[in-house]
Formats: sequence, C-alpha cells, structure tokens
Amino acid sequence: MNDERRQTIERFYASLQKRDAAGMAACYHPDVVFSDPVFGELRGKEPAAMWHMLLKRGKDLEARCHDIQVEGNEGSARCEADYTFSATGRKVRNLLFARFLFEGDLIIRHDDDFDFWRWQRMALGLPGILLGWLPPFQNKIRRTARKGLDDFIARNPDFQG
Repeated sequence: MNDERRQTIERFYASLQKRDAAGMAACYHPDVVFSDPVFGELRGKEPAAMWHMLLKRGKDLEARCHDIQVEGNEGSARCEADYTFSATGRKVRNLLFARFLFEGDLIIRHDDDFDFWRWQRMALGLPGILLGWLPPFQNKIRRTARKGLDDFIARNPDFQG
C-alpha cells in the first residue's frame, strides 16, 4: 500500500506541474480536508476548487516536489513552487512541507505548511515586509483569499454542494 500512496503523491504533484486541476482532484478522497496558512481549512470540493482557481490564475507556475515519504497511512513531501502572484505581478518562490493522511490510496487530509510572512514579503512587497507579521494583516489576506475562492465556487457549479 505504501507504493500506491507514494504514487498518489507523485501523481498529485505531476498534475500540478502539468496544470491539471482535475488530475489533482482525482487524488483526493471526496471528504478531503485541506489546510494551509492562506486559505485555512477547506473541505470536500473546496480544495479542488482552490487548485482549479490557482492554476487558472497562475500562468507561469513551476512546481518541484522531492523527499516523498510514506509510512502506513501517512505521507509527506517537500515542494518548491515558483510563480507570479496574480494580484501584484510579483515573483514568488514558495517552499513548503506537505503532510498527507490516506484513506485507501486517496488523500483524505492534506496540510501544506510554509512561512506565511516570507510568502507575504515576496507576494505583496513593501506592505508584506512592513505588516505581514501582524495578525490583523494576516487575517485580511486570509479573508481576501477566502472571498476569492467563494466567488470562484459561486461562478462554477461543479464545485458547489
């Protein structure tokens, strides 16, 4: 089973590199829970909607994944993603650590962890440098991201319900 789960992680990141949101979603269990520092916790169809939205916006995404580990029903990977943040046009290199929990060979929980302040400094420039460490500023970023996702879902019925 470890080999199948490792292949699921590899397929997930290969789909990300190919900008194939449907391929990424196929690696998720229907009841998946995703979390990261920007979007917080997403459930069910929301993670697939997020990836679809991000891939649609990010035209120059380059993702690399390495150090994939699988032990029992848990897995992890280290990843680097280079892209232009669409809201500001600024280049970002996001270094993240991903943790996975599996049900069968599908991902039921996916947690991406990265330095949120570092990301804000790259993505937002001076405002991120000066204010990115402040919880009210971080919460504003999270609310903006969530609203963008909610608006995307409202315009795309496939991700509703």
